[in-house]
Amino acid sequence: MTTVSYPGGSVANPPRPVATRLQRPSWRDSRLLIGLLLVLAATALGAKAVASADDRVPVFAAATALKPGDRLTADNVIRIDVALGDGAAEYLSATGAVPPEHFVLREIRRGELVPASAVGGRDQVSVQPVTIRVEANSVSSLVAGSVVDVWVSKRDPAATQERYQPAALALRAVSVAWIPTDQGAFGVSASTKPVQVLVGTTDVPVLITAMDDQSRITLVPVPGSARAAAS
Repeated sequence: MTTVSYPGGSVANPPRPVATRLQRPSWRDSRLLIGLLLVLAATALGAKAVASADDRVPVFAAATALKPGDRLTADNVIRIDVALGDGAAEYLSATGAVPPEHFVLREIRRGELVPASAVGGRDQVSVQPVTIRVEANSVSSLVAGSVVDVWVSKRDPAATQERYQPAALALRAVSVAWIPTDQGAFGVSASTKPVQVLVGTTDVPVLITAMDDQSRITLVPVPGSARAAAS
């Protein structure tokens, strides 16, 4: 018998330490269950994200402001992928190239998705460009693509001097097609400036008559319309 002495006494044959064995994790181990739940949750979220991405469809959006009569080209539209659900059919699909011989039928703002109903063939374009001289002050804030109301002040036939009758609204929501940069080459009066607008075929005589009568024409931007950047 082996005796081990220690201060205050002794112990015969002290017990030997027993090595503990690692136990295989059980299905009842709460840590294992929590880990499995986290893995399943991450997998479900990833699958949902992939499914959401698959719901996106390619459509065309306006790369710049588009006016009635503009021809659609690869330069003025861009492709974007968006989730539209059942509304995807309402917009111009971008699964292929820009459709040939497609023209803008109404104003489309920059960045706006191109509605399928807003484009069509050349024969569907119902506007014509007309160049008119308008009050110079009403042009300063306009750009190509601005939408304006046209007001006409007729000359007062009873006045001996250049006087005009109260202005009357002649045309609503007319698109500005072009504003010459070299204004001096187009007129003799600094009080007026030339502007090309797009009007319906039936409205062309309204502007021609106003110019023939030497009426004063003023363009008033529609709220929210494209405007020139403030300098």
